[in-house]
Amino acid sequence: MITLEELKKNQLDKGRLIGLDLGSKRIGVSICDEKQSIATPFKTINKTNTNELIGHLRDIINEYNIKGIIIGNPINMDGSLGRSAQSVNDVSNNIDRSIDIDVCLWDERLSTVGAFNLSSQLDVNVSKREKNIDQNAAAFILQGAIDFLNN
Repeated sequence: MITLEELKKNQLDKGRLIGLDLGSKRIGVSICDEKQSIATPFKTINKTNTNELIGHLRDIINEYNIKGIIIGNPINMDGSLGRSAQSVNDVSNNIDRSIDIDVCLWDERLSTVGAFNLSSQLDVNVSKREKNIDQNAAAFILQGAIDFLNN
């Protein structure tokens, strides 16, 4: 795995990235445009096992010509790493070993809250908000990372 700073240096040409919000039951996936300006919620994958997740990711990477993966890192509010962060780190390392594109972790603190609040400001009803929360959180994570890459 590499840092976002290393990803920025590695990218001679910009390209599409995907963002992942790795939950215990569902994985939110987002995708950005080729200019890396806007992240869009893409889909939610029901989690079964890491190998199946990697298969889904390979399909997305091939179909959309993805250049990198940004994975939300659930750091505690005090900056410490809890059980969720360790689980995400383990899955991220498996993805990194199995897929031949850059993989980075990005601090996802408050991404789910931010995605939920943003969708409430857009007047999206609660059941639809909850249904799409994982992919919206992934878009929130990816948008933060591409904003960082563009600065």
